[in-house]
Amino acid sequence: MKLPKIFSGSSHPGLSAAICRELGIAPSKSSTIQFSNENLMVRIEEDVRNCDTFVIQTAAEPLHTHMMELFIMCDTLRAYGARSICAVMPYFPYIRSDKQDKQGVAITARLVANLVETSGATSALLLDLHSPQAQGFFKIPAHVLSARNILVDYLRTLDISNAVLVSPDAGEVKDLVPFTDMLNLPMAIIDKRRYDDSESPHTHGIVGDVQGKTAILIDDEIASGATICQSAEFLMTHGASRVWALCTHPVFSGSASSRLAKAPIERLIVTDSIPLKDAKMLDKVTVLSVAPVIAEAIRALI
Repeated sequence: MKLPKIFSGSSHPGLSAAICRELGIAPSKSSTIQFSNENLMVRIEEDVRNCDTFVIQTAAEPLHTHMMELFIMCDTLRAYGARSICAVMPYFPYIRSDKQDKQGVAITARLVANLVETSGATSALLLDLHSPQAQGFFKIPAHVLSARNILVDYLRTLDISNAVLVSPDAGEVKDLVPFTDMLNLPMAIIDKRRYDDSESPHTHGIVGDVQGKTAILIDDEIASGATICQSAEFLMTHGASRVWALCTHPVFSGSASSRLAKAPIERLIVTDSIPLKDAKMLDKVTVLSVAPVIAEAIRALI
């Protein structure tokens, strides 16, 4: 039986290398050239006939270039006889475009799932979807992993004896409850409402006790940072002794890094599902690797 081939797109070669180290498998060889007109040429530089193959590509800047690279890599592997092609997407692109909540908009996450399948992928590995129902957008097997155990294990190394886990809004309670169960900690929920996409969310109150406690905000991703920073300020004004925050996906779009740097967040715990460039890295940020979780899933599939 041939060993699986692990190919890396350009979005996160560091994570791909870490996954290969966990598996004890050398990274497979490929190359991507981008021409002056932004077209891409991908070359698979190994024999993949009758091999199980994995393409690791996360949603990172420049997003659409990396998406096209993923599609081309899958299509090339199919053309050259790969037995199976698993698209490993630690952060799934367009995951927030998961429903038609306004007239005339598309369910773009479903479109991306269709494109992954059309390009040749026979299965997909995903991590902590913002919208769990997006798993159903795939017609091919789509396996959703979680970084929860990695984050919980790290929290257990810290002093959380006087901590409370906090959801920044009602929508994140689904992510909060498993953490409270695993850590046996109380929970609180911030009442945040957004009346218009062009406005910042409005915070109205909190359900739960944070007075004198270490308030740990739990979210699946931090994009602009507006919600998490506003929540941190709200918690401090309502008696929390300090605020920590954690998430799986550190998107940190736009001015998020500068906003997070000024926020009253003492510790920010994230994973490497998305590469954090130096310009976005902060002293308060701790990055945990999801390579063991993904490597374990790959072992189960081969």
